[in-house]
Amino acid sequence: MSFPGLPGGSLPNIPGGGAVDPSDPNAKMAADVRKLQGLMESCFAKTVMSGVMGFGLGGLFGAFMASMSYDTPMHTATVAGAEKTAISSLPWKQQLKYGFKDMGARSFSTAKNFGMVGALFSGIECGIEGYRAKNDLSNGVAAGCATGAILARNGGPQAAAVGCAGFAAFSAAIDAWMRMPKEEE
Repeated sequence: MSFPGLPGGSLPNIPGGGAVDPSDPNAKMAADVRKLQGLMESCFAKTVMSGVMGFGLGGLFGAFMASMSYDTPMHTATVAGAEKTAISSLPWKQQLKYGFKDMGARSFSTAKNFGMVGALFSGIECGIEGYRAKNDLSNGVAAGCATGAILARNGGPQAAAVGCAGFAAFSAAIDAWMRMPKEEE
């Protein structure tokens, strides 16, 4: 097995590679670039980056969705407590306090979920890619299947199978779209 970025793994070639002259001022920079590229191509770094980016995107998405839940005329939010009080009947400062508190909780919850899904998928995909030593559509489909099954495991075998099929299909569709040749204008 050869995992990118780990000892024994393949590192990218720097254009014009070959023997490096130690007196060349760019030699150290080229070595540093190779080390950084190797780190960025490691499964650990890809997993962490996907988790962090998923967390950030999930936080923004959660904040947006939470902010949209209060302005619909058919929905009247209530404050938790002994008696249900419509938020619209509270003073303005209390409405803001409750709204921001709820938005923060929803945003953090969505951020955790997006981060977990991103890290899980990218880590599994990178591991499969390193094991197979190929970069093709099958890696994403297999990683999507494994991710969907893991996320739905508490629902039983049938839920895991449906999660596997759903994530695999979504991953295949996105990966196929991303691999389409670009139109030249």
